[in-house]
Amino acid sequence: MEEEPPYLFDSRDTSVRVTTDDDGAVIDIVVRGPWTAALAATLPAMIRQCLAECPSGITVDLAELDDPQGQSAPTWLALARDAEPTRLAVCLPPHSILRDHIENAFPTVAAARDSLVDCPPGTAPIRLSLPPAPESSSAARNLVGEACHQWQLPSLLHPGRAVMSELVGNAIEHARTPMEVSVSRRGTGLHLAVRDHDPALPHVRALAPVIAGRPLDERGHGLLVVDADSVAWGAMRTVGGKVVWATIRDRGGSPRRW
Repeated sequence: MEEEPPYLFDSRDTSVRVTTDDDGAVIDIVVRGPWTAALAATLPAMIRQCLAECPSGITVDLAELDDPQGQSAPTWLALARDAEPTRLAVCLPPHSILRDHIENAFPTVAAARDSLVDCPPGTAPIRLSLPPAPESSSAARNLVGEACHQWQLPSLLHPGRAVMSELVGNAIEHARTPMEVSVSRRGTGLHLAVRDHDPALPHVRALAPVIAGRPLDERGHGLLVVDADSVAWGAMRTVGGKVVWATIRDRGGSPRRW
């Protein structure tokens, strides 16, 4: 039996495009075309699914939205309130009538992103590009160790290394493409992300039976370990592939989920 990862987002609506950056820190939403009741009805669930990815912020680009009367303004204001404490940054062209209703709108997506990814000194994400090779798991574990040492988070070292190892191992086995690995600090926790160039999303599979004579050849533990040692995890398609992420926090003595 296969299960989809939690908090999966896959937009089929051609009027809305959702992408994320290399480490999943910021999610970008582009809304284009006429403002309709059907579009308004889909947005709250879409934002909730994006928030489930645990981003540090969300940009909403409305430069191509056709709303000459500004009828969508109450929707954007309500979505921004509902998203708190995650920041939702709206991007509007200078001539948009929505600027009369939405304060602190940004002129470009780049400006909005800059406001969302402002990291305190010494907490910028640590990134590494890796090939789909067995030694990449070790390199990724070392990256987590470096982050835990730099940010003084020793209690997250072992679960963080275990989760990162499984995320990278899953990419090596299934995506088989070069990958970008990142470790970000989220308060007192870690946000781990692996971005590859295969759009196929991961699934949790039932454990395969042990093969006679090969008792150590157990398969299927990968994402079960991720689920057990993280407080949240998920996957999202990106331009040219996908990003799989997990958030690690100190459990304070609480047992693993598996």
